Amino acid sequence: MSLQLDSQGRLRHLLTTEGLPRELLTRILDTAESFSGVIGKSVKKVPLLRGRTIMNLFFEPSTRTRTTFELAAQRLSADVLNIDVATSSASKGESLLDMLHNLEAMQCDAFVVRHADSGAAELIARHVRPGVAIINAGDGRHAHPTQALLDAFTIRSEKGPLEPLTIAIVGDILHSRVARSEVHAFLGLGAGEVRLIAPRTLLPRCFDGLPVKVFEDMDAGLEGADVVIMLRLQRERMSGALLPSESEFFKRYGLTEKRLERTSPQAIVMHPGPVNRGVELDPRVADGPRSVILRQVTNGIAVRMAVMSMVIGGHSDEAAIRNEEVSS
Repeated sequence: MSLQLDSQGRLRHLLTTEGLPRELLTRILDTAESFSGVIGKSVKKVPLLRGRTIMNLFFEPSTRTRTTFELAAQRLSADVLNIDVATSSASKGESLLDMLHNLEAMQCDAFVVRHADSGAAELIARHVRPGVAIINAGDGRHAHPTQALLDAFTIRSEKGPLEPLTIAIVGDILHSRVARSEVHAFLGLGAGEVRLIAPRTLLPRCFDGLPVKVFEDMDAGLEGADVVIMLRLQRERMSGALLPSESEFFKRYGLTEKRLERTSPQAIVMHPGPVNRGVELDPRVADGPRSVILRQVTNGIAVRMAVMSMVIGGHSDEAAIRNEEVSS
C-alpha cells in the first residue's frame, strides 16, 4: 500500500506528486478552488480544522513557504506552532526521530516538514503514529509537492485544463525539487507537452524514460510554449563549477522580452521564487503583464489549505464548500 494513501485511496500524507492518480490531483485542485473563495472574503476563515494542531518543522530557512503554510492552517482554524529548529534540542544533538516523538507526544495532528536532506519527510512519515499526517514542504533535491500543485492550480486558473498546453520549465533543473514535483504533477494531470530547458550541466538523468522533451537551446525550447516556468539558480546547492558565470547564464537562459516573443502570444510567466532579477528573469518580464508570479504566492495559501484539510480532516471540495457556507 502507498505510504501516502490509505486503503480507500485517500490522502494520508503528501510527500511527493510522483505516482498520485489523476483523479486525486484534480480533487486537490478542485478543493483549492473552493478555498480560493474564502481568501477573498472579509472574514478569511472556515472552521474545518478547529481543535486540530499543526506544527511547522523547518530545518531550512524559508520565510515565504512557512508563512503560507501558517496562514493556511490559521484560515482553517487550526492551532499552529512554528518550531525554531536552530534553538531546538536538535541543535543539542538529539536525533530527528527523538525530537519527532517528543513533539508527537504533545498530541499534534500534522507536521509540515522542510529539510535539506532528500527523503527526510518520508522517513518521518514512516515513524509517526497512525492519524498524524506529514506534509512535505521541500526535502533536498527530491520533492516540493505543494509548490508543484500550486503551480498546476495557477496554470489551470489562468489557462484552463492542462491537456492542450505546452509547459516549459527552464533553468537549474538539477538542483530543483520544484521541477521534479512539477514534471510528475503536470504529466499526471495530462499536460499536452512538458519541456525541460537547461544547460547540460544542470540536467539530471532522473527524467529519463518520462515523456518530456529536453532542450539545451532556450530559443528552440520556448517556441510556441503556453507556460514558461523559470527556476531559481540555486548556488547554495551547487558543488563544482557547473556554470561559467551568472552573466553568461543570463545571456543563454535568462528570460527577456525578446525571448518571450517566441512563446505563444498569450503565454504566462511563472517563478517559484525568490527571483534573482537579472539572472533568471529580466525585471521587465518579472514585473510585466504576462507575469503571474504574485498570483502563484496567493494561490499557495488555497492549495495548502486544500492539502491540510484532506490529510487531517479527510475533507474534499464539497465538504470545504459546506463549511465555508456555515462560517459565512
